[in-house]
Parts: sequence; structure tokens; C-alpha cells
Amino acid sequence: MTEVATARRSRITPEREAELYGAVLDLLREVGYDALTMDAVAARTRSSKATLYRQWGGKPELVAKAIRHNKPGNIGDVDTGTLRGDLHALTSREDDCAMQQNAALMRGLFMAVHANPDLLQAFKELLIEPEMAEFDRVVQRAVDRGEVHADCPALAYVVHMLVGAFATRTLIDDQPPTQAFLTSYIDAVVLPALGAPVN
Repeated sequence: MTEVATARRSRITPEREAELYGAVLDLLREVGYDALTMDAVAARTRSSKATLYRQWGGKPELVAKAIRHNKPGNIGDVDTGTLRGDLHALTSREDDCAMQQNAALMRGLFMAVHANPDLLQAFKELLIEPEMAEFDRVVQRAVDRGEVHADCPALAYVVHMLVGAFATRTLIDDQPPTQAFLTSYIDAVVLPALGAPVN
């Protein structure tokens, strides 16, 4: 990154950045990804469109970074001493209301990803790959502690199981995901699949 680009990026304070990301998420909930425009973000946040493009490059990057910013802390920093404790702690970082809002938001974005290769690329680079790397740290600690065998076939599917439970809760049960549902799912499905202690 050039010195000029670095200087440009540093003009936005963390507080202002958080405000912009919040506005992006609000607009996504209101109109969806396809109808969201940089003009609308600029108007909502009293910013210039040129500033938005200079800072984020375009809508896909801005949306992916707004989603990432909305996540409560780094997954890899959670370390309770057991895999069960870690997974339960990750589940409890958002209350049921926030979880419901985020589930609705993510359903809309999953649809948009299929029609927008640029959004898919931004999601992979800025959201999915960093979060998978952090989550791998949590799971690797469980392997290192001897809670899970390194050759357990279910290790490759832990994220799939968790995301699947979160994403299909509404589809199958017509109810939003909740902390109680996810913690019971972890104990009934994820930990047994890994051969990890349930208590």
C-alpha cells in the first residue's frame, strides 16, 4: 500500500468507521444487497461517495467489512480450557435478538452472493477465510488438549455443522436461532460427532 493510500485510509476515525458500518447494515436490512447503493450509504452517513470508494473500493468490500466489524470479537481469542466451553462461549456472544437480526441479514446476503461474484470474493477474503482461520485455532487447541483425535473425520465439518444449524433453524423449525437451541445442538450433535466430552 502506498503512503498516499495509507494517509487516505487513516482519515476515518474508528468511531466514524463504526458509524458507517452500522449504516450499511441498516440499509442492508431495509433494502437488501442488490438495492443498496453507494449513493444511499453516502446520503445516510453524510459522506461523499468518493470517500467511500477511496476507503473501501466498492460495495462488495464495504458490505463484507461491515459484516466483519459487526462480529463480536475474534473467535480465536475464546479459550475457556475445553472445546465445549469454547463453543458455548462463542454462542453466548450474541443475545437472541441480535442472533435473529443477523440470521435474517445473512439469509439475504447468501442469496446475493450467488448472483454477485464480487461479493462472494469479498466475503471469502474478508470474512470467511479469516474467521475459518480463527475457528481452526479453537479446534486445534481441543486437539492439542487431547479432547478430539487429530484423525477424527468430523473435524473437517465442524463449521459446516454450526453454520447449518444456524441457517436452517428458520427453514426447518420456523423459529429463529437462539442461544438455547445452538448450545443444545452443540451438545447433542457437534461434540458427539467429534468424540469430545459433553460435560
